Amino acid sequence: MSTSSAARILAARSLSKAWAKAAAPHVRNFSVLTSDNGIGNSGRHSGAGSENNNSTLVSLLAIGSGALVASSFSTSSALCEDKSAKSGAFNVTRSATFKQSGSSYAKKKHVGDPFPLTPTLNAEVPGPTGIPSRVEQIRKLNANGTADSPYDILVIGGGATGAGIAFDAATRTNAAGQSTLKVACIERGDFASETSSRSTKLIWAGIKYLASAAASFLSWGLLHSPIKTASSFYGEFKMVFQCHQERKYMLDKNRHLTNWVPIVCPFTEWNIWPPPFGHWAFSMFPILAPAVFKFYDGLSQFTCPPSFIMRSKEAQEKFPQLNEKDIKYCAVFYEGQHNDARTNMAIAMTAAEKGADIANYVEMTEGIFDKAGKVVGVKALDRITGDTMEIYADNVIFAGGPFTDALRQKESQDGAPVKPAVSGASGSHIVLPGYYAPHNMGLLDYNTSDGRFLFFLPWQGSVIVGTTDKKCAAETLPYPPEEEIQWMLKECEKYLSKDVKVRRSDVLSSWRGWRPLASNPHLPPGGQVSRDHVISKNPESGVTFIAGGKWTTWREMAEDVLDKVLGEGHPKCNTLDIKLHGGDGYSESLSIQLIQKYGIMEDVAEHLVRTYGGRAWEVLEKCKPTGQQWPRYGVVLATHYPYIEAEVRFACQEYACTIEDILSRRTRLAFLNSEAAMQAIPRVADIMAEELGWSAKIKAKQIQTAKEYMESYGGRIPMDDDLSIRLPTLAEAMDVFKEIDVDGSGFLDMQEVKEMAIRLGQPLPEDRVQSIFNEMDKNKDGKIQAEEFMEWFNAEESKEGIKSYFHKKTRLIFNEIDTDMSGFIDEGELGDVCVRLGQKLPAKKIKTIFKEMDANNDGKIQLDEFTAWMDKETDHTEFRKMLSSSLGLGGTSWLDKSQSGGSFLG
Repeated sequence: MSTSSAARILAARSLSKAWAKAAAPHVRNFSVLTSDNGIGNSGRHSGAGSENNNSTLVSLLAIGSGALVASSFSTSSALCEDKSAKSGAFNVTRSATFKQSGSSYAKKKHVGDPFPLTPTLNAEVPGPTGIPSRVEQIRKLNANGTADSPYDILVIGGGATGAGIAFDAATRTNAAGQSTLKVACIERGDFASETSSRSTKLIWAGIKYLASAAASFLSWGLLHSPIKTASSFYGEFKMVFQCHQERKYMLDKNRHLTNWVPIVCPFTEWNIWPPPFGHWAFSMFPILAPAVFKFYDGLSQFTCPPSFIMRSKEAQEKFPQLNEKDIKYCAVFYEGQHNDARTNMAIAMTAAEKGADIANYVEMTEGIFDKAGKVVGVKALDRITGDTMEIYADNVIFAGGPFTDALRQKESQDGAPVKPAVSGASGSHIVLPGYYAPHNMGLLDYNTSDGRFLFFLPWQGSVIVGTTDKKCAAETLPYPPEEEIQWMLKECEKYLSKDVKVRRSDVLSSWRGWRPLASNPHLPPGGQVSRDHVISKNPESGVTFIAGGKWTTWREMAEDVLDKVLGEGHPKCNTLDIKLHGGDGYSESLSIQLIQKYGIMEDVAEHLVRTYGGRAWEVLEKCKPTGQQWPRYGVVLATHYPYIEAEVRFACQEYACTIEDILSRRTRLAFLNSEAAMQAIPRVADIMAEELGWSAKIKAKQIQTAKEYMESYGGRIPMDDDLSIRLPTLAEAMDVFKEIDVDGSGFLDMQEVKEMAIRLGQPLPEDRVQSIFNEMDKNKDGKIQAEEFMEWFNAEESKEGIKSYFHKKTRLIFNEIDTDMSGFIDEGELGDVCVRLGQKLPAKKIKTIFKEMDANNDGKIQLDEFTAWMDKETDHTEFRKMLSSSLGLGGTSWLDKSQSGGSFLG
């Protein structure tokens, strides 16, 4: 039976782990025969000892409680299939500039500080029609918020909530229908540069919250605390109902920004155990789902497309990527979907259009206090010019999302630490090619391996998968942990056809954002705790903050906080009656009109309409001819994506200040394909330099900063260091299962496990085989089913053991280079090893490498210096990569000098 090298290696790793558990913890040697070498090409290491059917002998170490795989350092975890066969050159992982200690980002004082920005001194460009330019907004912030004539409302934070507050306040009217409030809003980065651009892109009404409310209600609490339980259920149910009303507003009023997306819930059994949400009632969810979704429709007064069911055959026709095996039927319901960053931008631009003085890249540095200790304004920094300003206001509102506590610290006049109120929970997402799902239908895994919801949705021509949920401090960069990417890939496989191979190299981009988890630090003892967003006023400083909530409820949150801040008799909220930026002039046939007038591609026209609405005309006025017969206009920024150069010019009018603004939010290229975004940087820089009057020096700095930021997005190649262990995918685990199941019975018996150990080159005593078998056989029926094997196969492994192994391997490499056994490596030995590996390098490059290693500059490379150099994240010379791939980190039999073939180096 032919299987991948990864499958065989992973089999050995799992067997060795079981062996390690079954006996005393000490180091053991293990081997596995594999049909491929460490870089995925058929063949063997030169002089690599024993050989069997052209297979490479890959050594494995089992240390302590887990097995350690030499090939963990090889490319099977991250190799892009189209590159490996051509050259044999590869990167296991990629080094990111922002992770290096010398980078500007790494030098920040605090994790949550904004991404470093050198002032760009942008020239003034006019704003969109009817909207002040950014430079004009800065002038107004300086002139309108004085101590003698303060703003009525000053909002700190320009995400969905902060921009929404500015929009609401600017459009409130008194009894005479007049707008009387003077409003300002500042944002330290770009609009939506943090949490608001990193959502799952859904305007969802909270099916999960409805389920959790029901689970809480149908509990023992209903018996021993019926009033409290009923009250809790009512609060949760009320929140879900309000989400439905807000979703209705967004989908009805702002059709240029939103769309409905049908979401499939596939059911493979009639009774689920363990049940979703840990509640017995949900074990019957497959039977109850159609009724539940109809009730869900009813909460929106049936204004959403109706839910329905699909039989297995129909599901295969509409969602051919689904695994047809065992699907009983599928329930389908609808949620709203949007481009979150664009919606946020539309809210901010609408606020500006309605009279709010609003600007991005203006950071609050400290509060301005009166004699009583009340905050009467803020000191702020324009990060584009480097100028400072003072902005006075009667009411200051913090809307900083998961960074709210950092803002609250600035309202502490004496600098005393404030009581924490807002923590963060990170959620990662991955983006896969569009062929993973139909272009118009998504999927919901309502019962993942750790109990979370996982959405699998078509978005912007690709497929977005998310989200995870991990409590941790919020960061400004979107850097996603590799283990979360691997977890999502594994979860994806459950419902997909076996013909759809879920590959790590299909991850086009990935990111994570932080949602705020809020509590009220000023709540009196026994006060009621909010189950949704939190609004709290500091009685000492007079500052109000709002945090929590969901994207769907941004408008409601803005209305609530202003009602509380302005008090009784407050001006009327009108936002339910106002379309957002681009809504005027939008029609369903607008894309056709654009094509007919400008001769642009259909996908470009659709994108422009779904992004700018009626403002798409303004974008195309900046369009330049392509020089082709078709399309006549619309030069694209990246192949296969509908973003055009004219959007960059228009974005500069909409307050875009950096290259990263364009690639992350004005277009969504970085979120869809991080490599394509990286390649688009030079052209975007050229256009922005032209529009904003950048000097060559500023342009070069902007390019450097943009590259550093783009590297923080995940992509096809993992970002973690070389010691990361890849989680095996389900497909690979099944390869291993089939490899062991030699008789094809569909289960493993005792004899097959024993034979696998022999085939791996390590016969085991009967009692050890029995221990391994017993650990796998969860239900003790004498047969190891595939599900039991998967559970055992995916157990945690010791990364500390990997580190220990790596250092042992490094010592062996050091000894191999140190041919005169002096205990150190000199420059001559470094040159010799290059020659022996067939890589004759120029003397100048060898000197450079030697200088990098020789930390104390004594002309000798000691073992600790060599180990420290091997541990570095950067490898500018690529010499370490050569050593790692050639001297054993992708296979170790060359080190075994007892083998007849001798050392790999001869």
